[in-house]
Amino acid sequence: MNAVTKEQEMDVHANDYMTPEAIELIARAKALAPKLAERARDAESKGIVPAESVREMAEAGLFRVLQPRRWGGYELDPRVFYRVQMALAEGCMSTAWIYGVIGVHNWQLPLFPEQAQKDVWSKDNGTLIASTYMPVGKAEKVEGGYRFSGRWGFSSGVEHCDWIFLGGLLPRRDGGEGFEHTTFLLPKSDFRVEHNWDVLGLRATGSHDIVVENAFVPEHRTQRTNDHSDAGCPGRDTNPGWLYRIPFTQVFQRAVSSACLGALDGAITHFRERAAAHVGKHGAKTAEDVNAQMAVCEAMMTADQLKLVLFRNYARIVECAKTGERMPVEERLMQRAQASQVPKLCAAAASELMRACAASGTYRSNPIERIFRDIHQARAHIANNSDAYARAHGAVMLGLPNMDAFV
Repeated sequence: MNAVTKEQEMDVHANDYMTPEAIELIARAKALAPKLAERARDAESKGIVPAESVREMAEAGLFRVLQPRRWGGYELDPRVFYRVQMALAEGCMSTAWIYGVIGVHNWQLPLFPEQAQKDVWSKDNGTLIASTYMPVGKAEKVEGGYRFSGRWGFSSGVEHCDWIFLGGLLPRRDGGEGFEHTTFLLPKSDFRVEHNWDVLGLRATGSHDIVVENAFVPEHRTQRTNDHSDAGCPGRDTNPGWLYRIPFTQVFQRAVSSACLGALDGAITHFRERAAAHVGKHGAKTAEDVNAQMAVCEAMMTADQLKLVLFRNYARIVECAKTGERMPVEERLMQRAQASQVPKLCAAAASELMRACAASGTYRSNPIERIFRDIHQARAHIANNSDAYARAHGAVMLGLPNMDAFV
């Protein structure tokens, strides 16, 4: 018998994270997708994902994928989380978007001190957390914590949550110059939602502004977002698993780009169904249109290639988390650039599908029209600024220093 090569060995273990639990959770997400699709247009019109959809995701255990087992979660590989998100996005990208944003918080809260975890989950370990990480919060040091105020934008799914993560800046703990990005944890009673979400796409995410006026935030409800040391992540004392040793950006960035992949898959499915049956006003069949043939093939190739990179990169991230190896900055910057390119490339593929739908495809009754807008909206997220992160990687590869504080 021939010896097994290193490449073959890696391939054998490539999907070892697909445990029976993982397979079941992904299947539940896929089963929900048709329901989400039925609700998508009404959700967009009302500007909010239905509470029914959030309840069904919760009952299916989907928000618990990254949550510690000690708090009732599954504590699974993040690739399971992204597979669930992509499956949901095939039905409704807005629903998948808030799933990604809210669900990833069940990974970050375990990095906080134990008391913060108890504050949120001791009475109900299914409690959900919203966020907006922009570092605009004003924090004044007082006894036991901080007086905190500010106004933040883009809090996706906040109306379904009882707590929130908000970004701010605090002086460096090591006494050095400058400030550190800090995540502040607040209960619903301490913030106000300003309903102002009226945008191009992802309209059902309800990503409204948040206002906080002079709230007290105890010290234990803060966490230095980019401090990946044990001192910076005190929750590791009670959550010692490798999952909670992955750097913040490597988890969060894919949570705001992977929904685009599932949405593109959904657009491809709609396009194939439409093209097989549609005959234009001049008697031409869409399936016989060379533009349609090219558009669907190129969209499928885009989705396939982006997924391959996602899962390959995450295999490496998991390996580093398990072994304690620190990934070189060049590699981290490359992965950040690749993640940020997902919405850009998905948007280009969706644009071609829309073009191949011709004039009748621009009616709102065509689901691809909504997906087109949703993916383009996702490109506006700061973590999806592909040009900025490509330049950041390119600069380091050309001998300049890394200027990205999150990498």
